[in-house]
Amino acid sequence: MKMTKTIVQTPKAPQAIGTYSQAVKVDNTVYLSGQIPLVPETMEVVEGDISLQIRQVFDNLQAVAEAAGGNFFDIVKLNIFLTDLSHFPIVNEIMSEYFSQPYPARAAVGVAALPKGVAVEMDAVMVIREEYSS
Repeated sequence: MKMTKTIVQTPKAPQAIGTYSQAVKVDNTVYLSGQIPLVPETMEVVEGDISLQIRQVFDNLQAVAEAAGGNFFDIVKLNIFLTDLSHFPIVNEIMSEYFSQPYPARAAVGVAALPKGVAVEMDAVMVIREEYSS
């Protein structure tokens, strides 16, 4: 059985600023790279409080998921990295606006620092349902 590997790229999410792809699709599984709260058009960190940063990260992940042919319903694993775990309840509140049950598996990790000094980063694994895949 031959594996099909596709690089996913969209201008609707921040461009890769290193040696990585926005996402890699292997058959129906998509590995979404970590997203930080960069505004795709400016490549600058979104201005505002942690809520705006969290929303920007979800928006960026959503753009990449859609470019890969899926959506948030298809995410099976979400990893959240926070420089301040006291922000976790805010992540939960905002996540409920983007996801519905059944929720994906998830990890939340407190980290010392993230790229560009941001407070939040997320990555995900998505499995696209057969009827949506091309």
